[in-house]
Amino acid sequence: MVDPAISAYCGVAVGPEVHAVRSGTVLLIAFVVVGLAFTAGCDDSNGDGDADSDVDGDGDADSDGDSGLGHPFGTHEGYHEEGVISPAGYDTADLDDATAEAYDAWKDAYLEPACEPGHYRVRTSPATSAYTVSEGHGYGMLITVLMAGHEPEARVIFDGLHAYFVAHPSGVDPNLMAWAQNRRCENVEGDDSATDGDLDIAFALLLAHRQWGSDGAVDYRGEAARVITAILDSELHPGNFVLVGDWASDPSDSHHTGTRPSDFMVDHFRAFHETTGEPRWSDVIDKTYAIVNHLQERYAARTGLLPDFVVDAQTASPSPAPQDWLEGENDGRYGWNACRVPWRLAMDYLVSGDPRARDAVRRINEFFRAETGDDPTVVVDGYELDGRPVGDYDDTAFVAPLAVAAMIEPATGTNGPWLDRLWDDLTGREPGEYYGDSLRLLSMIVVSGNWFVP
Repeated sequence: MVDPAISAYCGVAVGPEVHAVRSGTVLLIAFVVVGLAFTAGCDDSNGDGDADSDVDGDGDADSDGDSGLGHPFGTHEGYHEEGVISPAGYDTADLDDATAEAYDAWKDAYLEPACEPGHYRVRTSPATSAYTVSEGHGYGMLITVLMAGHEPEARVIFDGLHAYFVAHPSGVDPNLMAWAQNRRCENVEGDDSATDGDLDIAFALLLAHRQWGSDGAVDYRGEAARVITAILDSELHPGNFVLVGDWASDPSDSHHTGTRPSDFMVDHFRAFHETTGEPRWSDVIDKTYAIVNHLQERYAARTGLLPDFVVDAQTASPSPAPQDWLEGENDGRYGWNACRVPWRLAMDYLVSGDPRARDAVRRINEFFRAETGDDPTVVVDGYELDGRPVGDYDDTAFVAPLAVAAMIEPATGTNGPWLDRLWDDLTGREPGEYYGDSLRLLSMIVVSGNWFVP
C-alpha cells in the first residue's frame, strides 16, 4: 500500500492507476493523484521576463539562453531520414511550442528541490510506492538536458539532479543509484538499483557532455563513463543482456536469467559503445535484437507485442515470464513496463537506421492500427501477447510511446493519419500522473524532432 502520510502530502485522487514498480518483490497498486510541486526559482537579471542562467559555467548569467549549448531545444537534426515522418499540418514551431508547453506543465507538477541545498528530484509518488524512484530520476535528467534552450535553468537543474543521484548510491554497486527514496530522501524498500534508471542517467550524462562540455563543476563525460562501467559490471548478464537490477547479478538469484524488454534502450547501448570503445556493447545490441525477434516470432506473430518480463534470456529460446515472476499477474503480458517498448525500439531506428528496429516496430504499429482503427482513445492498459485486451481503460502511458513508433513508416502505405491522431491526442490530454505524463513529454520531445545523440 501507499504510505498514507506520503499519499496525503500530494494532490487529489482523480482516477485509478496501476503501475508495477520493483520494490524487492512488491507490486504496487496505486491511485492517480495530481499534485503541484515546485517551479524552479529563477533570476530575471535583465528584466525581460525570462530567467537567465549560467549555461557556460563561468559564474555569470548569460543573456542568451542558447549561449554555449551544443544542441539547444529546437535544433531539429540528427534523425535517420529514410521512412521517417512527422505529424502533418504542423510546422516545426508548432511542434516545439506544444512540447515546450508540455514541459512547463511537467516541471510544475513533478520537479522539485530535494532535501539538500542544490539537489533536485522528480516526485513520482503516489504512482510509485516510494516518494521518488531512479526510473523517474532518469527521465528527469533526460528531459532537462533535452529541453536546454527552452529551460533557462537547465544546467542548474541537471546538476542538482546529478547531485541527488550521487548522494543515493546503490548498496550493491555504489556507482549506480539506489532505486527508491521517501519524502525525506531516505532509501526505502532496499538500497539496490533498477537498470532502467541507471541506463537513462548514463545516457543523460553523455547528452550533458555534448550540451555543455565537461569542463565545469561536473565532469559529465567522466561521470557517464563511471556509470557505464558499473552497468557493465553489475547490470549485464554474462550472456550480454540487461538484468533488471544489480541485485539480480548474483547467479544464485532466481531472476539472474531474466530481463525487461522496456530496458532495451539500443540507442543508449550504441552511445555507450561510442564513448567507451567497449566491444561488448555490440554484443549486447545483437543479443537484444535476437531476444526481440524470437519473442515476436514465437509468441506474438500477429501483434509484435513484447511482455513486461522475459525468462531464460541466456538461451536461444527466451520466453515470457510467468505470473508473479517479479511484480504480479501481468509479468508475461504487454503491461505497464512493456508499454514503453515502442518508444525504446523506435528510438534506435530514428538515430541509427537499424532495420532490426524498423521491422520490430512495424509489427507493433500494424497491430495497434488494426486493433484501434487509428483511434488512440481505444488503446487500453494491457494486452495478452496475442492481442486480446486485458486492460480496462485508456491511459497516456500506453498511448504516448505509440506516437514515436508511428514515425516509422510501414513497408507500404503510410502511418500519417495514425501519427496525426496520436499527436492530437497527446497535445489535447489533461494532466494525469507522473508515469504517463513523463512518457507523454518524452514522446513529444522525440516526435517534435528534439531528441539527439551524444
